[in-house]
Amino acid sequence: MSRVTWEDAVRIGELSARTGASVRSLRYYGEQGLLTSARSPSGQRHYTPDDIERVELIQRLYAAGLSSRTIAEVLPCVESPSTDNSDAAMERMAQERDRLSEHIADLTRTRDALDELMAVNRAHRESLVER
Repeated sequence: MSRVTWEDAVRIGELSARTGASVRSLRYYGEQGLLTSARSPSGQRHYTPDDIERVELIQRLYAAGLSSRTIAEVLPCVESPSTDNSDAAMERMAQERDRLSEHIADLTRTRDALDELMAVNRAHRESLVER
């Protein structure tokens, strides 16, 4: 293991316990290229202590509504800090925010249409009771 000694390594179960991410999620992060691990001679995944912070960041990015593809586009800001990478990450997050804002607007219009239908139904029901 080149990034950390085996003694310092964090196994997948410990990483899961320390971050609250399920083992399944951690494996998914690896499949998506968001998280890397070294393998022990017996095939166990081992992570660095720094991966704890990385998983926490990934979880925050998912909680913000970003997809794994978008997260992969934003992570270079952390991996190779530079003004260019920071600007690119900010632009990508702004695009996602705009996408979410439009989705919220669509949901609001849908909810308002449902509210109108419910009002019509209430009025119709009241007319049935009055008969």
